[in-house]
Amino acid sequence: MSLARLAELKRAGKKIVAVVAWDTPTAKLADAAGVDLVSVGDSVGVNLWGQKEGEITVEELLVVARAVRRGVKRALLSVDVPPAGDALRIAKEADADMLKLLGTPEEVRKLSKHVPVFAEMHGDKGKPEELVALAKQLEAAGAVMLDFRHSGPVAGAAVAKAVSIPVIGGLGGGPWLDGRVRRIDVLIGYPPKQPDALHAYAEDVRNARPLKSDRA
Repeated sequence: MSLARLAELKRAGKKIVAVVAWDTPTAKLADAAGVDLVSVGDSVGVNLWGQKEGEITVEELLVVARAVRRGVKRALLSVDVPPAGDALRIAKEADADMLKLLGTPEEVRKLSKHVPVFAEMHGDKGKPEELVALAKQLEAAGAVMLDFRHSGPVAGAAVAKAVSIPVIGGLGGGPWLDGRVRRIDVLIGYPPKQPDALHAYAEDVRNARPLKSDRA
């Protein structure tokens, strides 16, 4: 996969498949499944580590990014830039194909001089025409892709049509965009909402039953 190939998928009307992963095993799973993009989200701090929003450090994020990098061979790798994070350090030490940034067009322009930028924008921050204008500004600033969150079918479709770069989205995204991104732990059911497998395991152990994983 390459950035040029992502652009080709958009032009051909083919949807882009992206997932958020935070460790080597799930990154390998996504890569083997043939997804186009694996994104290392800074939301790992909230969703897996019990941190507050924005609490994750660059050092912590780099541990996750390196782990995911070891599992991704075919797909493109994107890594989030946390608030006030050192983007150039992340780009260098994470060996990322692009960095995802929630920032102004000017911030995107500065960073895009050094590394491809996956720019994030939110649909609840303006009217459809304002969001289209922002998307065009981000593209002009050098963004190679947009993560349009909370896009909705009206603004989402308008933005995807207005720019030549791919527009994907997770939260509030839909088929009106050029693709979708979702957390892989949600897709594969980890952590499970109902821990049935753990209950069954506990029952097997307590009743001295053989386990499928036992070796002969």
